[in-house]
Amino acid sequence: MRENLPGVEIVVAVPGSSAPEIAWGDTFFIYDPDGSLPESKHFPFATIVTKDYGDFDNASKLDRLGVFRLNIDAGKDGHEALFGSDQEFDFTELDVLMPHPVYGRNHWVCVLNPSDATFEGLKPLLTAAYKAAVDRFDRVSDRASRS
Repeated sequence: MRENLPGVEIVVAVPGSSAPEIAWGDTFFIYDPDGSLPESKHFPFATIVTKDYGDFDNASKLDRLGVFRLNIDAGKDGHEALFGSDQEFDFTELDVLMPHPVYGRNHWVCVLNPSDATFEGLKPLLTAAYKAAVDRFDRVSDRASRS
């Protein structure tokens, strides 16, 4: 990510960080090219989650050995182009692109344990999510410079 998407900050939640304990070990990809964004404005465009989040987010059954979930903010148009509506998904299935089980309504998509071939197919989605994060950063920076 860092090599192909300049300005990406890769944050791994660890003990002693401001991340809640439930997030420890998870990875967040944030566009912050100069490190100027306050932590309250860190909004990831992609994440890697390694465990269930209690009853809130457990549909993927990430408690299985070696299972992780790559999540990507596909945006409204991207999400609708991929899935439309009225589809059923098995959120435990590996290597299948699907709406995020919790944040799908916010246009996030996910894949459990993507294969190399699947990850290659995800690169346009990651690039689009990155570009949206760049645009969001630019808007925030423009507002801050006018204040």
